[in-house]
Amino acid sequence: MAGHSKWANIQHRKGRQDAVRAKLFSKLSKEITVAAKMGDPDPDKNPRLRLAVKEAKSVSMPKDNIERAIKKSQGGDAESYDEIRYEGYGPGGVAVIVEAMTDNRNRTASNVRSTFSKNGGNLGETGSVAFMFDRMGRIVYPASAGDADSVMLAAIDAGAEDVESGEEEHVIWCADTDLNAVSTALEAALGEAESTKLVWKPQTTTELDLEGARALMKLIDALEDDDDVQNVTANFEVSDEVMAEL
Repeated sequence: MAGHSKWANIQHRKGRQDAVRAKLFSKLSKEITVAAKMGDPDPDKNPRLRLAVKEAKSVSMPKDNIERAIKKSQGGDAESYDEIRYEGYGPGGVAVIVEAMTDNRNRTASNVRSTFSKNGGNLGETGSVAFMFDRMGRIVYPASAGDADSVMLAAIDAGAEDVESGEEEHVIWCADTDLNAVSTALEAALGEAESTKLVWKPQTTTELDLEGARALMKLIDALEDDDDVQNVTANFEVSDEVMAEL
């Protein structure tokens, strides 16, 4: 199983440091509402909803907010959102995937295209960069969950595909279709995870210098600031020196 992924670490830290709580809760609420509307409003009978609720709890989203989002899905006036994926290139030729939920496709497409253009990127066609990523389940545990060997054994028993253990955390990877089953098995063995979600994992990464990393972060921050955008993924990595500067 692989060594620690600097890309995963950057993504994880960035999410913690940069997310504005109100905006983050709004995006999580939208995912919960959509998941509940598409399936059963009971998380135990709806794997997508269960994962959305777990992710909301991992960032201390209040129980009332979660219940309100589920209840909202059952109302006759519940908004109808389309899930859309945008793909393009950012500064330095880095591949970028943007996942959005919107009630107005034209508005979102226009905003995403404009954000790419204003920040040194180019929006491409659907499929233009997705082939450079694998759709996978990503489960994160703090280092305190156990040593590398015990976490790896628990992950293997749970049906995971890979584990990356570092000083701060254990990142466990599994097939996208297995995320619910693997996370449930891991929860029984290791307790509650810090994060459980479907992600786009880059097959290869582009290393950026400080200037390139700052330019890319500017694009990512601008995209994440859009209320319609749920997730942004890019296939880059940086050295420890650049990470310290960032």
